[in-house]
Amino acid sequence: MEQLAEMMVFAKVVEMKSFSAAANALNTSKSLISKQVSSLESTLGVRLLNRTTRSMSLTEIGSAYYQHCARIAHEIEAARETASQLQTAPRGNLKLSAPVVFAALHLAGAIDAFLKKFPDVEIELDTSDRLVDIVEEGYDLAIRITNNPGQTTVSRKILDLHWATCASPAYLEKHGEPETPHDLLQHNCLMNQNMPHISKGWNYTIAGKDVSVPVKGNCKVNSTEVMHQLALAGVGMVVFPTYIVGSSIQKGRLKRVLCDYVASPGFGLYATYMPNRYMQTKVRAFIDHLITYFGEEPVWDHDIIPPCTKGTASQKAKAAVPA
Repeated sequence: MEQLAEMMVFAKVVEMKSFSAAANALNTSKSLISKQVSSLESTLGVRLLNRTTRSMSLTEIGSAYYQHCARIAHEIEAARETASQLQTAPRGNLKLSAPVVFAALHLAGAIDAFLKKFPDVEIELDTSDRLVDIVEEGYDLAIRITNNPGQTTVSRKILDLHWATCASPAYLEKHGEPETPHDLLQHNCLMNQNMPHISKGWNYTIAGKDVSVPVKGNCKVNSTEVMHQLALAGVGMVVFPTYIVGSSIQKGRLKRVLCDYVASPGFGLYATYMPNRYMQTKVRAFIDHLITYFGEEPVWDHDIIPPCTKGTASQKAKAAVPA
C-alpha cells in the first residue's frame, strides 16, 4: 500500500513536471514528495528521474514505468468519480483544444448536439494547430490528429482517419490518372507546408512496405483551405485526410485515385487528457459523445472508403515497387 502511494506521487510529479507543483497539488511539502520518489526508486532499484537544480526529466525506465502508474492513477480516479458522481449530470466549463480545420468543418456540429443534450455545460474551444500543454494551460482535453498520442497523457481514439490522393476531373482528363504511387513523379503535386510529415514525400504502403514517394510540384502552400481550392481549380494533385476532401469527392468536384494504396497510414483522431481529469463527468460525457456522433464511418467517408477502383494493391505491387 505504501508503494502504491509512492507510485501516485511519482505520477503526479511527472504530470506536473515539478516537485513543487506536485506538492502544491497534493497539499504537502516538496521535501516529502522528493523523499517518496527517492524511496520508490530505492525499492525498485532504478532511477526514474534525472534531476538537477534547474530541470527534471524522465529516464527511459521512468518513462515506461510512468505509463503503468498513470493507468493506475486513472483507475483510482475513475473509481472515486464513479462512487461520488455516477448520478451527477455533466456541468461546468469544459476547456478544450482542437485542430483548426477539423474544428471548422466537423466539430461545430458535434458541440451543438452536445450542448443541446447537456445544457449545464459551457464549452471553451481553442482552435489551434499547435501542441498545447494540457496541464500548464489548464485544458480539460485536447483533440489531436496524430499517430503518437504522447507518453505523459492518456489518449482515447475517437476514430481512424483515412487519406485520399485526388485531383479535379479536369486535371486528370488533361494529365491522366496515376496507376501506382510512383506515377506521381510525373504529376504536379501540391505541397502542404502545414503537414511536415508529407512535405518531403507522399507516403504509401506498397506490397506491405512503407514507401515515401519524393513528389514535386510548382506550388507550396501553408493553408489547407487554399490548397483545397487550388486542387478544385485543377492546378495539381493533393493528398489530404478525407475529412477535408470527402465532401468534394462525394460531389464529384475531386476524383480519388490510387484507391488501392494506403496513404499516410497510422493517423487517428484522439481525445487526449491527463489521467486525473478523465473521469470528470463532463470530460467523459464529451468524449463518449464524439465517438457516438462521428461513428465508425463518419459522414465524410461515405462512398469513399473502402477502395473505389478495380483491382487490388497486391495485383499492382510488382509494378509499383521499383527494382
